[in-house]
Parts: sequence; C-alpha cells; structure tokens
Amino acid sequence: MSTTSPTTTTISVSGMTCGHCVSAVSEELEAIEGVEEVKVDLNAGGVSTVTISANKELSPTDLGEAVAEAGYLVVANEA
Repeated sequence: MSTTSPTTTTISVSGMTCGHCVSAVSEELEAIEGVEEVKVDLNAGGVSTVTISANKELSPTDLGEAVAEAGYLVVANEA
C-alpha cells in the first residue's frame, strides 16, 4: 500500500474583499480533485494568502483556473 504525503501550496490572490469572496474562492479550490482543506488569510482590497492542503501535487494551472472561475486572480504561487 502506498501512502501519499500531503502537500501544502500557498498562492496569493488579489481582489478578495469579504467573506463571500473567501467562500467563492474556497468552493472552487475545494472542487479540485485531491484538495482537502483551503485556508484564506483575507487582506481586504489587497493580496490575500490562500493555503491549500491536498493529498497530491496540485497543478498551478488548475489552481489559477479555479481562482479565475471564482472571479479573482492569482498573482503569485509558491510550493
């Protein structure tokens, strides 16, 4: 049996201003296969930090598309 190490990815997202924004982004990211938890450190009107925990490596493209689907923009991401 192989076990997968959980991965944590941190991205910076611009444009979020409220709890609804956090919910929209979290919902889209949680829909990605493998994502287990999304934590958002909201910086209203600035760049918010989003930490995604998953049970597999996540594609930066998938993350960017999920955030864009919620109506926001990833301005940076780091492993």
